[in-house]
Amino acid sequence: MELGLHLTNYAMNSPADRIGPGLAEVVRTAEASGFAAIAVGDHLWQSPWLGRVEQNVLEAYSTLSFIAAHTSKVALTSIVSGVHYRHPAMLAKLVTSLDVLSGGRAWLGIGAGTSTGDVEGYGLPFPPLGDRFDMLEETLEICLRMWDETENPFAGRHFRVDRPLNAPQSVRRPHPPILIGGDGEKRTLPLVAKYADVCSLRPGPDLPRKIELLHRLCADVGRDAAEIRKTCVFVFDVGGRGERVDQLLGALRTLADTGIDMVIGRVEGIDGVTPLEVIGREVIPVVAEFGARR
Repeated sequence: MELGLHLTNYAMNSPADRIGPGLAEVVRTAEASGFAAIAVGDHLWQSPWLGRVEQNVLEAYSTLSFIAAHTSKVALTSIVSGVHYRHPAMLAKLVTSLDVLSGGRAWLGIGAGTSTGDVEGYGLPFPPLGDRFDMLEETLEICLRMWDETENPFAGRHFRVDRPLNAPQSVRRPHPPILIGGDGEKRTLPLVAKYADVCSLRPGPDLPRKIELLHRLCADVGRDAAEIRKTCVFVFDVGGRGERVDQLLGALRTLADTGIDMVIGRVEGIDGVTPLEVIGREVIPVVAEFGARR
């Protein structure tokens, strides 16, 4: 099992002129500690489930580019970009640019999307959920056409691209890994089976059943479910001095035994780097052995 760092308060609770230096220290420490990926949320306002909407939040792809400049190995992704924020061709161009500038480390993290109030506050379009799922599949088709170099036009119900020219092309071929977020059984998991290289599932009692369903859906479309990396979001709370390491290891062991390959977690106390160093020293070397025992 691998661990990733999920930055949901990635602008930190700092004055604007200290956000960059603080974020650079966090991501350098995370990479040095052995985290395999760094993910950022993709909202324009803070989620009310994580804090106050007035808290600092940066735009996702600008932030990922900044993180790329301060790291050299970690994978870089959003968890996840809602289809309503950007036109698919622009999204593919952003991810491609990140991939090129980071040396092939970008993932496309995509989902049907939600709102933190930012959509309504900024007057952005926010179609009904059913339409957003249709937009999600069209987005995936357009991104794949942007990356396959054939320049075949696309005309769907929601989006149209007359010439999907993408130059330069991504470093990662045939395309950056596609991460689809969510575990809905009617729309999301079928899209995962058809398009995804990585899925982001929710931990909980339904997780084994969701993975079993994904295996069946993959078989239906002629894919080996082992091709899809199974991830979930989580909270990494090791305590101020590492006193909760054993509890965290127990929870991660359970996820590994269920079939999760990577856990991308929010770290309590992220404004300081000590919890990251504790995880790198006492958690990452242990969980690296979990998958080998499954």
